[in-house]
Amino acid sequence: MNSLNQVKTLASCGRDSGRSLPLWRGFLLVPLILVCFALAPQMHAILPPPDGGYPNFNTAEGEDALLFTTTASANTGIGWRSLYSDSTGRFNTGCGGGTLALNNGESNTAVGAGAMLVNVSGMRNTAVGQDALLFNTFTATGGDFNGAYGAFALFTNSDGFSNNAVGDSALFANVSGGQNTAIGDEALENNDLSGAGTANFNTAVGAQALFGNAAGMDGDSNNAVGVSALAGNAVGSFNQAFGTFALSGNVDGQANIAIGDSALLNAGGNFNTVVGDQAGQNLIDGGDNIYIGATAGNAASDEDFTIRIGDPDFIAACYIGGIAGVPVTGDPVVVSPNGQLCIAAAGHPLSVNEVLKERQIMQQMKARIALQEGQIQTLTVALKQQAEQIQKVSAQLEMIRPAPRVVGNR
Repeated sequence: MNSLNQVKTLASCGRDSGRSLPLWRGFLLVPLILVCFALAPQMHAILPPPDGGYPNFNTAEGEDALLFTTTASANTGIGWRSLYSDSTGRFNTGCGGGTLALNNGESNTAVGAGAMLVNVSGMRNTAVGQDALLFNTFTATGGDFNGAYGAFALFTNSDGFSNNAVGDSALFANVSGGQNTAIGDEALENNDLSGAGTANFNTAVGAQALFGNAAGMDGDSNNAVGVSALAGNAVGSFNQAFGTFALSGNVDGQANIAIGDSALLNAGGNFNTVVGDQAGQNLIDGGDNIYIGATAGNAASDEDFTIRIGDPDFIAACYIGGIAGVPVTGDPVVVSPNGQLCIAAAGHPLSVNEVLKERQIMQQMKARIALQEGQIQTLTVALKQQAEQIQKVSAQLEMIRPAPRVVGNR
C-alpha cells in the first residue's frame, strides 16, 4: 500500500517541474490517485468520523473528509475525502468526491467530483465541474486567482494565474499561461499545451474559439469572438477576430483584424484589416491589406499593400463625402477599367507632365489675356477722350453755323 507522499512521487515521476504533464498520462493519473487514496493506510484521525461542525469553524461531511486537519480553520469539506489532507489551509470549500484532496492553500472553492483534486498551494481559485482545475499547483506554485466553470475546465493548469474558463474543457491544456479568458465549450482548449508560458492575455468567446493548433497554441494577446474564431491559431499574436470562423485558418499570422463571419478565413500574413462577411478569403500570406465590405477582395489572388472597398460584382456606385468642392494640390487621379485608382500614365491627357504643360499654357494664356485686357482698357480710355473731343468740336460748329434765311416766293 502507498502513502500520500508515495502518491505524489508516483504522480510526478519522470516529469520536469517546468514542463506540462502529457494529457494521456494526466487522465491515467486521475483514477490512479483515487485508487491510491482508497488503499492508503488508515491513520489515526485527529477528528472523529465527520458528522457536521468541528473545532476551528470547520465543517465536514463524508468519508475521510477533512481527515488530517490540525490547525486548519473555516473549511467545509463535503464528499469522500474532500479536503482529505488539509492541515493548515483556511477558508476552503470542497463539495464532491476528492475535491481539494491534497490542498493546503487558502480561499479555494471546488464543486464537482475531482475538482482541484491535487491542488497543493494554490489560493483564491474557484472550480465548478468534474475535474476542473484538477492539477493546479501539482508540480509548481503560483496557480492562484483562477476561475474554472465546466467539466475539465483548466484541467491541466499548474502555475497559470488569473485565468477564467467557462465551458466544458475550456482552457483544458493550459499549464502556465496567465490572464486568459475562455468562454464557451473547448474555448482556448490547447492554450499553452507546451507549458512554455507564452500564451498569455488571450480572450476567446464562443465554442472552440481560439481552440488552438493540435500541436498547441502559444500565441498571446489574441481576441476571438465567435464560434471557431481563430480556431487553428498556433503562434500568432495580437490578432482580433470577431465572427463565426473569422481568422479560423490562421496559424502564425500576426496583428490581423477580421470582422465578419468567415472573414480572412485562411490568413497567414500579417497586419491585414478585413471588415465584411466572407471578405478576404483568398488572402493567405499577403500582408498590409485593407478590405472593407462583404466578400471584398475575393476576386483577387494573394496580395500585399492593397486597399479594396466593396465587391465590384455587387457595388455599382460610390459616394464619398468631403471630396466634391474641396480644392487641393497634387497629382490627378484616374480610374482604370477594373476600378483601380491610380496616376495617369505618361502621355495620357491627365498625366502629370501633360497637366503641367496645360498649366503652363493656361498661365501663358492668362498673362496674354491680362495684357490684352490692359490694352483694351487703354484703348477704351483713349476712345472716351476722343468722343469727348468730338462732342466739343460738334458744339463749337453748331455755334458758328449761320442762321438759316427765309425766302419768300413771288
